[in-house]
Amino acid sequence: MLKKAVPLLFLGIGVFLLVQIILPLISFKIWEISVTNQNSPLISPNSENQNVAGVSIQNHENFPALVSTNTRTSPTPYSEFNLSIPSLKLERLKAKVDTNNFEQNLAHLPGSALPGEKGNVFITGHSSLPQLFSTSNFKAIFANLPNIKKGDQIIIDAGGQKFEYIVDGLKIVNPKEIWVINPPDNQGRYLSLMTCVPPGLYLKRLVVISHLK
Repeated sequence: MLKKAVPLLFLGIGVFLLVQIILPLISFKIWEISVTNQNSPLISPNSENQNVAGVSIQNHENFPALVSTNTRTSPTPYSEFNLSIPSLKLERLKAKVDTNNFEQNLAHLPGSALPGEKGNVFITGHSSLPQLFSTSNFKAIFANLPNIKKGDQIIIDAGGQKFEYIVDGLKIVNPKEIWVINPPDNQGRYLSLMTCVPPGLYLKRLVVISHLK
């Protein structure tokens, strides 16, 4: 009986790994190719500068994290704001201002533009397997971000004001490409969201860029 049970156990483990890991990876690669082929606008090639002042990549437990040491000349009028993405059913997610820590919230990169300002509001959030997603689990809060589409709304409530951004496109980049924090140009008002992909791993980064309506 035991001899029959052991092969069945290994078969069950194999099927589980196939469903939970291998198939999602295959699905992600197909999706990544489609995104790449869209040639989505993200940023001017002239801005692809790896030497962004005050920003670097630091390893935390083998995780390459984008870290900013930039500070403001004057204090911000609020310490956090709320972000909603109606198409993904994400409502009023808490984003902490000027922090590199996104374990319990979304992180607004220190020194990046504040909502409504000229420049690029840069926000980072964790991603994990979609099965682990819940609005209270910030380890997986951006698990469904790859499903966002051009034209979708991203709404920010900050300091008693509402700002609506419209998604322009998506971009897949390597973890050490810090130029993505730059705005596409020097005149517009932009918002970028970044998370790890494929969900559950951190091989690459997904960046979603939008403009103020």
